[in-house]
Amino acid sequence: MFRALLARLGLTNDGAQLELALDGAPRAPGAPRTPAAPPREPPPREPPPREPPPREPPPREPPQPREPPPREPPPREPSPREPRPRESHTPEARATDAGALLARLRAFGLRDITTLRLTRNRRTLVSYRGGTLRVQGGFVDAPDDVVRAIAAFVSGRGAARAAARRVIVSHPLGSGAVPPPPRRAALPPDDHAMAQRLQREHARLNAERFGGALRTIPVIVSRRMRTRLGHYAPARSHPEGAEIAISRRHIRRHGWREAVDTLLHEMVHQWQEENGHPIDHGPGFRRKAREVGTTPRARRVLR
Repeated sequence: MFRALLARLGLTNDGAQLELALDGAPRAPGAPRTPAAPPREPPPREPPPREPPPREPPPREPPQPREPPPREPPPREPSPREPRPRESHTPEARATDAGALLARLRAFGLRDITTLRLTRNRRTLVSYRGGTLRVQGGFVDAPDDVVRAIAAFVSGRGAARAAARRVIVSHPLGSGAVPPPPRRAALPPDDHAMAQRLQREHARLNAERFGGALRTIPVIVSRRMRTRLGHYAPARSHPEGAEIAISRRHIRRHGWREAVDTLLHEMVHQWQEENGHPIDHGPGFRRKAREVGTTPRARRVLR
């Protein structure tokens, strides 16, 4: 078949035949045919990499025995409490103290008083109206000379009453006689501004009129005063410390000029206490008042 194809193509020469090798190269006639190369086998595939063997987990430590929680010590039995002393601020105790003090006052000549009430007022130590006498609770255990002075203050007049007042004011009440005052409510804005101005005036007057010798003490505005212009609460009778109160009505109705004069008046009382003098309106007070430039006036109609 191959030869017929060559003849048809005219590739014969003088009877000689030209044959093409199957690989495409010419070869002479009669030459041995080159055996066809065997098909190549594909290269052997490399085996896939082996996965490393799984690691063995580390050996677990044997569980250790847990220690039992520490036992709490048994509760201690409370030690027996000592009996407390009788409270003098209970109503029953105050009634008993008031009755005992009234009996002592009557023994020293007190008259026309049927009822005695113990108060916690930090500013007014002794006051009376009609047949009722009000005494600060710190005088319950006062010595006889102070109780006698209270009776003389209520029943006496003139110089005797002034001398009794000096004894009453000079009596120290002690830290346990007066219960701590209740916390003051927040002041209205105008009262707060008044108190700040009074505090500045106190510092100025202290420097100008007293040579800076007085202590710095609180100056407050009071809405309770009806006829009094101001008040000095002495430190010797009040564990909370000395204090000056100026009437709010006085400031609003009479102006700051007179209010500052009233403050200076109360500062003379502060000077009396800090220098060991009795707190009164006697000759010593009037002399010091004229020296610093104020008047001994203490009251004025404010209604």
